[in-house]
Amino acid sequence: MTQLVLGIDPGSTATGWGLVYRERGRYHAVGHGVVRSNARTPIPERLAAIHGGLCDVIAAHTPAVVAIEAIFRHKSSESALRLGQARGVALLAAAQAGLEVHDYNAMTVKKTVSGYGRADKRQMARVVGMLLGTSDPIPSDAADALAIAMTHIAFARTVA
Repeated sequence: MTQLVLGIDPGSTATGWGLVYRERGRYHAVGHGVVRSNARTPIPERLAAIHGGLCDVIAAHTPAVVAIEAIFRHKSSESALRLGQARGVALLAAAQAGLEVHDYNAMTVKKTVSGYGRADKRQMARVVGMLLGTSDPIPSDAADALAIAMTHIAFARTVA
């Protein structure tokens, strides 16, 4: 198996994660999921759940590197703050495990994976499923995380 990449799509109520590697020109998913929390739960508890869930994934699968969605502009400053907090605990989990982290903005991920920088969540989930060779439904947050991991693999291959 080549380098295992953990992709993370941070969110304060749903943080998607996906583990991907590429071998012989094909992407393979080792696992994916979503760390969920209730919007009514106090933010410190939600952040603890995100951190704990990602630490569990890292410990169970020992990825070589982490790829995470970069912060983008939000209409609401409150939602941007919540996203930044969720992203921060994801970065903390990666740093505690000694993992290198790479950021990719949403448009780059969409263009790299689907060929269209403005693809919607449903289009992305469908393309991710096709690239992984599965017809099983993938939750959109997990599909986004898998796409982020695939983007890192594509960029790492062009840089190396």
